[in-house]
Amino acid sequence: MPLDPALADALCPAALRGHVATPPPGPASAALLERLRAHEAPAAHNLGRGDRPPVWARAAGALVTDVDGNRYLDFSAGFGAAAVGHAHPRVVAAIRDAAGTLVHGFGDVHPHAARVRLAERLAALAPFPDARVIFAQSGAEAIELALKTARLATGKPGVLAFTAGYHGVSLGALEVTGWGRLREPFEVGGAGAAPSRARTHFAPYGRCSRCDLGQAYPACGLACVREAGRILEHAERRSGGVGAILVEPILGRGGDHVPPPEWLPGIAELARRSGARLVVDEIYTGLGRSGALWASVDAGVTPDIVCVGKALGGGMPLAAVLVRASDADAWQAAAPWSGETLHAATFYAHPVACAAALATLDVIDDEGLIDRCASLGARLHEGLAQIALAYPDLVREVRGRGMMAGLVLASSALALEVTHEALAAGLIVLPGALEGDTIALSPPWTLDERQLAWGLSVLDHLLHARAGHAAAEPD
Repeated sequence: MPLDPALADALCPAALRGHVATPPPGPASAALLERLRAHEAPAAHNLGRGDRPPVWARAAGALVTDVDGNRYLDFSAGFGAAAVGHAHPRVVAAIRDAAGTLVHGFGDVHPHAARVRLAERLAALAPFPDARVIFAQSGAEAIELALKTARLATGKPGVLAFTAGYHGVSLGALEVTGWGRLREPFEVGGAGAAPSRARTHFAPYGRCSRCDLGQAYPACGLACVREAGRILEHAERRSGGVGAILVEPILGRGGDHVPPPEWLPGIAELARRSGARLVVDEIYTGLGRSGALWASVDAGVTPDIVCVGKALGGGMPLAAVLVRASDADAWQAAAPWSGETLHAATFYAHPVACAAALATLDVIDDEGLIDRCASLGARLHEGLAQIALAYPDLVREVRGRGMMAGLVLASSALALEVTHEALAAGLIVLPGALEGDTIALSPPWTLDERQLAWGLSVLDHLLHARAGHAAAEPD
């Protein structure tokens, strides 16, 4: 299917046959990348690996413009953070008003009005009554706060986590992330188990198309849940008890795997029987991306602790942990003295970020974006399913739910190539999954129908070209 030239031109002025005028990086981007490479440590970028991305200049809605003037359609929403679109006018207005009044507060010591309002708003959204809120600056910090809460509430230090689960790369969050290659450089001697790792035990996630146990659903009878129970029993004996079972209701960066409907309730039952807190990582799925407010509740589960982030801040760095009041009281019980707290942060509940979050929640409600994630997400998945049918030798499957989708390709090399080619055509996507073979799509929830159609046409065009090339090759 050829690209729509008129639509391509509307999205990327001076586009020619679907390519931006100056394929990234243009000269201005290239010059800035060299300056960045010279001065920034490689811990947080891929520039040392040969990637040469465009340098962003501005973004609005689902469109990004680089410093060379090229425009791109963003099917990543900036890792999912720009859920209501980049620079939503109501969020920007709230940020401006807040910055003109209180650009910084007093961390966790003196509260401010926006912090009070946001705590009330989030507590009302919690999937359990009498909820309390703990603020964080990132998803990784929210995970660590959730695990701290579970440990204080239960007195048990162990954690049961899952293969392919991704919870962040700060040292504490990394301990419970099921990506061995990310953990190993920071373990004792660069490999093996660090002492703190002995508290984390990994069980297979219910990813049926890539079953860690080599079983087939439903004939397996949920062998992965039984295996999780066996590992939990073993962990109870080894680590002084398991206080938290940490799980994503739908795998995000791990490949957009939706587990079978009985899986998450089975894991919740393990938590209930063992006395562990069921901690759901809704940082990516929460507030609507899956087509429901909470993907865990949509799966029939009431968690004990919920981590939320990404979409929450409307593009500002903010996350939160929702906990039951009885578990929240464990923090005070553990530190009965006055004058100090067990968790502190200079930028705790930052006033500008809180204002942005309040505006974002208003936008989600007023624009009906949760329902839109369900309806527009259905069309996204229908389009991807048509692509999969058209190129069975290149596409293995389509996964995900709502406005989170994974187009699983024949290899990780192909996924990386398509990612780079899509960028040159004006479409921002990311490779994903533990295996690296998935094109991960998480567009802004405000994406319009024309943009959705054009983004799908880019992917179709790139795979069509590859399928034609493969057909032309001699045996």
